[in-house]
Amino acid sequence: MTRPSLLTPARGARSSAALAFATLLALALASPVSAQMEETTARGADEGDGPHDRLILRGVTIVDGTGAPPQGPMDIVIEGDRIAEIRSVGYPGVAIDEDDRPDGATREMDLSGNWVLPGFVDMHVHTGGGGKAPQPEYVYKLWMGHGVTTTRGVGHGPMMWALGEKARAARNEIVAPRMVVYVRPGEAWDGGDIDSPEQARAWVRWAAEQEVEGQRIDGLKLGAYDPPIMEALLDEAAAHGLGTVAHLAQTGVARMTALDAAEAGLDMMTHYYGLFESMLTDHSLQDWPLDYNYNNEQHRFGQVGRLWEQSAEPGSEEWDALIDRFLELDFAIDPTMTIYEASRDVMRAREAEWHEDYTLPSLWDFYQPSRRAHGSYWFYWTSEDEYHWTQFYRKWQTFLNDFKNAGGVVTTGSDSGFIYKLYGFDYIRELELLREAGFHPIEVIRSATLNGAQQIHEPKGLENELEYGILREGMKADLVVVEENPLENLKVLYGTGAVRLNDETGEVERVGGVRYTVKDGIVYDAKQLLADVRAMVQAQKEERNITDGNGGGAR
Repeated sequence: MTRPSLLTPARGARSSAALAFATLLALALASPVSAQMEETTARGADEGDGPHDRLILRGVTIVDGTGAPPQGPMDIVIEGDRIAEIRSVGYPGVAIDEDDRPDGATREMDLSGNWVLPGFVDMHVHTGGGGKAPQPEYVYKLWMGHGVTTTRGVGHGPMMWALGEKARAARNEIVAPRMVVYVRPGEAWDGGDIDSPEQARAWVRWAAEQEVEGQRIDGLKLGAYDPPIMEALLDEAAAHGLGTVAHLAQTGVARMTALDAAEAGLDMMTHYYGLFESMLTDHSLQDWPLDYNYNNEQHRFGQVGRLWEQSAEPGSEEWDALIDRFLELDFAIDPTMTIYEASRDVMRAREAEWHEDYTLPSLWDFYQPSRRAHGSYWFYWTSEDEYHWTQFYRKWQTFLNDFKNAGGVVTTGSDSGFIYKLYGFDYIRELELLREAGFHPIEVIRSATLNGAQQIHEPKGLENELEYGILREGMKADLVVVEENPLENLKVLYGTGAVRLNDETGEVERVGGVRYTVKDGIVYDAKQLLADVRAMVQAQKEERNITDGNGGGAR
């Protein structure tokens, strides 16, 4: 729909819908993933402006995603869903020559002083948290409200449902990022267990042919498999142009570390599993305590933090050899540091300022210590646990920075919906953690944009035919618009903005928050998307008679 302005729409007509949606959402979070999937709310007539025949964004400073320095002032011309032109229109502090600016706009926006980045790519998402049924609109709006225009689901939800969502997002029938669908072996078929190389190949061939509304899967999310099965999955996936990423769980790393998987043809690893196990020093496997039980999640997550003192040191022969071999194999890393950050400071994660307004009470319940809920492993989390995780992060971040400096590809993923981590907000936290690791802010933005796009396109042989991920003429019009300089302060990308003292008024204020998210040339008011989320949270609180916080739990 085209309209002359992005005025905030009246919310009365949508308040009852928000209440009904929040009620359904509570049920979804309490249901197993095998339950009937909820239908995503269709995009409303008041949601998103465009695409336009000729939309011109005037006077912006761009960070193009390639690693190039900022440039501005620039005018960006968007025709339909594509960037038609990016034109320099002057110099900072010098009056713009109005005769040298692009014209003929059917809609124009004066964004003088604003910053524009490519749309963000979140490389590790689940639409539902904690293995529960998806709660689509809530999750999608949190992503879009933080500038995330492409998500790689690992998976978004059950395979056929995810393909249907991918189709609707591609047509912009729903307010949602572009969806890249990775699936787990064995999903959706009735051909038996994946218990042999032959079965593995048969499933990949079958999965590659499945289609929903013109959409097919993009890749495989792998776990702990015996080496012959893993090798068959990887080989068959490559033959069909499917990407591969793996969470190499502790149950399998004794036979397949990250290095082993890379040698077998894995495209990239997610998380850290198998990384330090690729360069252990005193043992061939982790020195687990003898009462360790993987099904006890405090053992599982508490002990993995001890790996830092069992593996090679930075700069050692083993350390450098692993980096060199990863580079030779064109192996990439999607670390998702944000999802495990509570392990080094659970109070910080639990008390994050956005929980009260943006975390559904039903999701808050899921976060609380529980021996049944995955990722809720705070049975008795100690300062010793946090000490070891702090050391783990130092070493992990050093490896990522060394790998990046040597030419390795690091992407950004969040895995939110678990461990006190919220969609959208904790994607931005991942950017801050890359900065903490030593990445220059422009390198951080490159990881969040170009690097992710390349890893999605590369398995299909399209790494030189990108459609998004950088700001270039001919590319998809996926943009993030923010009023403050995000390179100076990544916190301005949070939906809650950043706190600043206004020296003119003497008042403390909040600045920033993504202003507009543009996807496929459609301009979304990011702050309104987050207002919709707040309404959903408030509706569920009213249903539960909650008047303070999110209700219950350790808080």
